[in-house]
Amino acid sequence: MGLLDLFGKRDVSAELTRKVPYALTLQLHPYRLSANRNDSVVLKIGVDNISKEPLLTSIVVKIPKKLGLDQTGLQQVREIRLGELANGDAKTVNVEIFSSTKTDAAEYPIEVTAISHYRNYAYVLNSERKKAVLRAV
Repeated sequence: MGLLDLFGKRDVSAELTRKVPYALTLQLHPYRLSANRNDSVVLKIGVDNISKEPLLTSIVVKIPKKLGLDQTGLQQVREIRLGELANGDAKTVNVEIFSSTKTDAAEYPIEVTAISHYRNYAYVLNSERKKAVLRAV
């Protein structure tokens, strides 16, 4: 019997750091991007909380320098704060990815990380990372 058991609280941090907390799905619509032109695709990110506890959740999207998360092409990293996801809850987020005249015909890696936090967004408990490839033709 621990000290926290006296006050009716239980420590779930060991369970949450041991297992994967999220199921991530990534979809690109359309699945290709036009090279050397101003064009865009939508990255659809699905986040499912598969743990038994509610989790404070954020998503981080990283793309290469030749692409942009805004029309000017200056932003390559975006953090999206989803708030608290209840156990078994799912959310979908759409992120638009832009090409420009400096985008060559190639395959570009996209990295999406779902992060579970405790207290506030400054403290990281666990994370799940998934990669996708965006083709520019």
